Amino acid sequence: QVQLVESGGGSVQAGGSLRLSCAASGDTDSNICMGWFRQAPGKEREGVARIWIRSGYTYYADSVKGRFTITHDYAKNTVYLQMNSLKPEDTAMYYCAAHWGCERLWAGYPNYWGQGTQVTVSS
Repeated sequence: QVQLVESGGGSVQAGGSLRLSCAASGDTDSNICMGWFRQAPGKEREGVARIWIRSGYTYYADSVKGRFTITHDYAKNTVYLQMNSLKPEDTAMYYCAAHWGCERLWAGYPNYWGQGTQVTVSS
């Protein structure tokens, strides 16, 4: 079992920044893939960014490339999503997810989800 706890959401004006954190605990090791998803009201959930812990390989959705950065802190077993140049269209509930494989995670079927943290960007 893996437990994921997100934090760091909030409200910010367009152009601002926020950093989300996802603390992982339980049966985690470097083979795990972790990522961030978001879902806005009335829209489908979409993948935002992912990182394979073993290699540090990252992947981003086109909509956030160049603005968001996903990183992992081994000592804290925490994944971060640094979000810069935020836009109103980034407003959504953001969820951390984990799975033993990036393909299934990115397809939207990870084994583990966090509870979500709200990000609101005003214009």
